[in-house]
Amino acid sequence: MNGIKKAKVEKKLRRKTNPNLVETIIAAKKNMKWLEIANLISRPKRKQISVNLDQIDEKVKDGERVIVPGKVLGDGQLNKKISVIGMAFSQSAKEKLKKNKIETGFIIEEIKKNPEAKNIRIIRE
Repeated sequence: MNGIKKAKVEKKLRRKTNPNLVETIIAAKKNMKWLEIANLISRPKRKQISVNLDQIDEKVKDGERVIVPGKVLGDGQLNKKISVIGMAFSQSAKEKLKKNKIETGFIIEEIKKNPEAKNIRIIRE
């Protein structure tokens, strides 16, 4: 799977101290389908992904399940009926998503519900 190695993810995992992040990386690296997500969320903090709602809105279609391997920020509007799964959500993003009745969740929950990683789209930036 695009050259991602478990050992590399394991090495990056040793530096992490956030228990939620560590748990998510461990769950993701156990499943080959989620290894790419494990690699993306185990990056150094300065390389972590942050995506605004308007960026998500331009890249997706109605009905998709979107994974943001980082933080979802509240800039802009999201006008499509989708599911947004992320590592973290800013307060303004939470409020806007709730107001628009958009389903949200965390990556760890999605890994448990969807071990085959079916029908998901990764938004990198």
